[in-house]
Amino acid sequence: MKKFLAPLGVLLFLALPQNILGQATTTKISGTVSEQGGRPVFGATVLLRHTDIGVVTETDGSFEITGQFAGEYILEVSYMGYKKGLQKLTLELGKSYTTDVSMEEDSVTLNEVTVTGKSTVQQVRDKAFNVGVVDTKKLHTTSLDIGHALDRVSGVRVRESGGVGSQMNFSINGFRGRQVRFFIDGVPMDNFGSAFQLNNIPVNLSERIEVYKGVVPVGPGSDALGGAVNIVTNTYAKSHLDLSYSYGSFNTHRSTVNAVYVGKSGFILQLNAFQNYSDNNYDVLVDVADIDTGAYFPDRTVERFHDNYHNETLIANVGVVNKPYADELLFGMTLGQNYREIQTGARMVSVFGGWHRKGTILMPSIKYTKEDFLVKGLRAQLNGNYNFGQEQNIDTLNRRYNWFGQFKEYKGPGGERSYSLYKYRNNTGIGIANFNYQINKKHALALSSTLNSFDREGSDELNPENDLYEQPRKTLKNVAGLGYTYTSENFNASVFAKHYFQQNKFAQSYNPTGNYGDIAYVNSVNAFNNLGYGMAATYFLNDNFQVKGSFENSYRLPEANELYGDQINLTGNIDLKPESSKNYNLGASYWVSLKNLHQLNFNASAFYRDAKDFIRPRLDNNQAMQVNDNLGNVTNLGVEAEIRYQFGNKITAGANFTYENLRNNTQFIEGQTVESVVYRDRIPNVPYLYGNADASYNFSNLWGKGHTLSLGYNLLYVHAFYLYWPSLGSDKLDVPEQISHDVTLTYGFSDKLRFTLECRNLADSLLYDNFSLQKPGRSFFGKINYTIF
Repeated sequence: MKKFLAPLGVLLFLALPQNILGQATTTKISGTVSEQGGRPVFGATVLLRHTDIGVVTETDGSFEITGQFAGEYILEVSYMGYKKGLQKLTLELGKSYTTDVSMEEDSVTLNEVTVTGKSTVQQVRDKAFNVGVVDTKKLHTTSLDIGHALDRVSGVRVRESGGVGSQMNFSINGFRGRQVRFFIDGVPMDNFGSAFQLNNIPVNLSERIEVYKGVVPVGPGSDALGGAVNIVTNTYAKSHLDLSYSYGSFNTHRSTVNAVYVGKSGFILQLNAFQNYSDNNYDVLVDVADIDTGAYFPDRTVERFHDNYHNETLIANVGVVNKPYADELLFGMTLGQNYREIQTGARMVSVFGGWHRKGTILMPSIKYTKEDFLVKGLRAQLNGNYNFGQEQNIDTLNRRYNWFGQFKEYKGPGGERSYSLYKYRNNTGIGIANFNYQINKKHALALSSTLNSFDREGSDELNPENDLYEQPRKTLKNVAGLGYTYTSENFNASVFAKHYFQQNKFAQSYNPTGNYGDIAYVNSVNAFNNLGYGMAATYFLNDNFQVKGSFENSYRLPEANELYGDQINLTGNIDLKPESSKNYNLGASYWVSLKNLHQLNFNASAFYRDAKDFIRPRLDNNQAMQVNDNLGNVTNLGVEAEIRYQFGNKITAGANFTYENLRNNTQFIEGQTVESVVYRDRIPNVPYLYGNADASYNFSNLWGKGHTLSLGYNLLYVHAFYLYWPSLGSDKLDVPEQISHDVTLTYGFSDKLRFTLECRNLADSLLYDNFSLQKPGRSFFGKINYTIF
């Protein structure tokens, strides 16, 4: 796969530019909006009259509108405190037009200007749901992956067990793991496998990321309990090619190819390929005992020696757009592979030197979208995919390692954890149907249904007679939703209901004779049915002040890995119950604009979660692996706030913080009458106070026209938190306070060619996440990005 990516990029580079000119079926209108003094106008509305097509100008005053336009149009530009700018345009299909607009101040009509067109990002933020948006186009020059881009969002924490490709845990307002659902263009990522995870997907793949906190609309068709993340990929109306490559510390390589070809006939071909590789040989501070003498060496700095990771992924889609029978009909294939060496167990006292895993993804897909499907105003979206990929656990070295890389080898067959060549397929499929009916401008209905299937099949050539591998491990679940939305000029509201269904088929072992080693299995089935509901509303007191609130009674169904294990560091628990939560959100946003150059935005929200049968991970009895279990009742009361400032196209800065009071509200453990000793304790191993701050400064036309230089800084702060229950003894084993500083420098020769240098963890701080597993120290990265429009 790695050998494949380089020639693929070269071929696309040579072939696509020849087809770009004259092949687009869309009309492009671009330009800049400025004051009469020449200063750019940021946030002005630019739209074509008598259409619903509009955008908001960027920090440098630029705008771009694309679509299938032909004929006479009026381009209207408006901004508070300025007279409207009007320009008559005669457009032809497939051509590009450039127009600059100069605006004149008009204090008399200050209160008469109405913003009628908004960017896609702003439209998402204006929804009644508590949703944050990451405009990832601004991060395309960095070497960030999707996971680390999300780690900068208010209320979000991304926790990793190590470096590139390590296991990742994602949380929104204290709800984490599978309580939060992930989507790509509205399609669940539940069945993508280990070869396609948030911390190995480059940020270049996305256009924006939508983060729903707490209440999730019916559209995604998900059993998310605490929120959802929707990754919206880059879509281009014309042919496009984007290439990037980065290299950095610990021999880390990342490369991406994003290509789109659009023909006059409506034929479209999309290719996305990316690759990650790292030795992950960063230093860690640990206690070591000599493998032969037992001599003890506390607080020794050693290098990780068995943590290599690489993955390669290709996503291809071919089909047609803008046809009478389909606005979009795409047939796709996702191919991928990954290799991961496992250095530690759930704690760093467990050291491995040979155990590793491999995985593949082989997933065909289909996507169909049609406006005015069967009747006018009905939008239909159908998606389906099935993953034929497989995973393999390879543990055949009968050795015991320490952090010096020393080992003792034992005679006979065996492994470092479990003697295994276990290979399995999860055979997971997803089918999605979404229908949205716009009754009129104010009233709309939405209907969705998402069906997930899971069937694990596996074998182990080292233990072919083991009956366990032949036992059923199947799951079928469906989430269906019905919603209604009312929209007016300053107010919109949604009410919805969701139906949750899950059926699990599995085998349980028992001893039929009582003799040692005599094992038999009996097949079992359990099922779950229930109804959830919710509502969300938002009101604009004026153009600059928005309030919103939402509520949901939601359920989250146990995942297959939680029920059956993941064959690495997670033991299955078939007795897990679905968890439920009542989620409340209340928030407000306020915008301030001073002389069109200074832009201030304030956001604040409060949330409350009341969860039953809360699923949480804990260390198993051997303190070597994790297992999930239910905790009767957990509550979480918290707040988050964010402030952002922008000065023209020169300066941007912002800061956010989140506080969560996640408490065990289970007073009596089942079967006991004595109050639990950990009743009202803070839930352990969960950060409860954290935040980010960032700032950037941009130089324009530096050392030449079109040359730009951007300096960026980001701060991550996590307050110390408990690793175990606070009430169980005086030694609470705190995870210490963590502060990380990142700096970025990007130089662009034009919109096409850019170079970036990054330093992460500038102060070389000792950083921890899951169960005190150490993350990389100071690291440096360089990236080159080349784009052809």
